[in-house]
Amino acid sequence: MKKGIVMVLLVLLGVSSIAYGLYVRRAASGTSFFMVWILMGIALCFVGVLAYVGVFAKIPSVVKVIIGVMVTLGLVMLVVINGLLFSTFASKGDDNLDYLIVLGAQMKNSGPSVALRYRLDATIEYMEKNKNTKCIVSGGQGSNEPVSEAEGMEKYLIEHGIDVSRIIKEDKSTSTKENFDFSMKVVDLKDKKVGIVTNNFHTYRARAIAKKCGLEDVSTIAAGSVKTYLPNNMFREDLAFIKDFLVGNI
Repeated sequence: MKKGIVMVLLVLLGVSSIAYGLYVRRAASGTSFFMVWILMGIALCFVGVLAYVGVFAKIPSVVKVIIGVMVTLGLVMLVVINGLLFSTFASKGDDNLDYLIVLGAQMKNSGPSVALRYRLDATIEYMEKNKNTKCIVSGGQGSNEPVSEAEGMEKYLIEHGIDVSRIIKEDKSTSTKENFDFSMKVVDLKDKKVGIVTNNFHTYRARAIAKKCGLEDVSTIAAGSVKTYLPNNMFREDLAFIKDFLVGNI
């Protein structure tokens, strides 16, 4: 009876994970991260079946303890990382910043993706209130993008009333770290007050990378994000945080 309940719970979780992965795929975000959810779902279903047929009962107790400890440590690590990520979800940035660095996201044939529009709209709102602030639109062109992210962002901002004289393009970067490294080559940001505009789930890691790159007086402006995609974005951000920590980017 107990094994049957465990199997049903794991299979339900697995099917839910697969369904969510397929839902995320519909967003056409330009990445294949949705496959992580599908593979996790398949793995959960497989583990559920193994539990039902009694495979785990044959595993030595010491191995079970090791697996349990590893899973627990992994969950604790994710809780800590997500706590850090949530800590800057509502950040508004300081007033009268010298520059904003607007981090790029996918450009589609129809224009900026939903995630990028959130960032650009937050930029417009800030620049309308702070008339002396300029912005650096930072992002290169991916293989699946019709134009560079910087070019697409500049066009969107101009169409929404931001004067071209307040916009500086950086169109070579392909990662968050390069956003800052290359922006600092385009504009001398030493001793400048800088704000980073990106989606809420990305603000904490972006600021940490910016400081590692040498930006000292830096704050973040958290743009919104699609709530139904937030679990996917947060999980992806968790893994990116771990990767950047391991390679020394933060």
